[in-house]
Amino acid sequence: MNHQIKIALIDDEQLILEGVKMLLSNEKNISVCLTSNNGPDFIEKLGSLSADEFPHIALVDVQMQPMNGFELVEILKEKYPDLRIIILSSHYKTSILGYMVKLGVSAFLPKNSDRKTFIDAITMVYKNGVFFTAEDHQMLFTYMNSSAKKKSLFEMDDELSEREKDVVKLICQEFTNNEIGEKLFISPRTVESHRQRILEKIGAKNTVGIVIYAVVNNIYSLDKM
Repeated sequence: MNHQIKIALIDDEQLILEGVKMLLSNEKNISVCLTSNNGPDFIEKLGSLSADEFPHIALVDVQMQPMNGFELVEILKEKYPDLRIIILSSHYKTSILGYMVKLGVSAFLPKNSDRKTFIDAITMVYKNGVFFTAEDHQMLFTYMNSSAKKKSLFEMDDELSEREKDVVKLICQEFTNNEIGEKLFISPRTVESHRQRILEKIGAKNTVGIVIYAVVNNIYSLDKM
């Protein structure tokens, strides 16, 4: 990987903050451009960064005061929809994973994850927009087995058409609207219309949400990423 992955860290435990920063300092393709120990401070610092300084990925702790990680993620997704977010938490539960997926979080890592999983998650989120471990995938599969939970996760009024599924598969492969149009023999404007309709149908806010929807509904396999 030739690109430098810029990371922002937010955790109210100073030892965790310094430990993660030290771990990442050993990775030549990863740099920490911003750290903070609370949500309001993080949002203020983020707003002062130039485009060149802005992080690709934010690593966010869930349990913080005065603003918890859930509240912070909702604000970040609203203000910076292209910012990819990895949640770090000691609480690894299916209900939390489902809620984070609905918000459009790119990955969910327990704080006791090993170094390889941690670096792999950052690399894959930067490259593909999403990272699921085998355990995540199983938890999501179990979560989605309930039609009620499936409805709450992706609030579908009607199913995707076959053409929309084709567009979803190509979005997951990071093709642009122009490239998708060429492959499907339709105009870029039509592709954009499909993309917006897909977002509306599944209740997602961005491309990450589309990718997650595709994975949990077996439209696209993580093995292809």
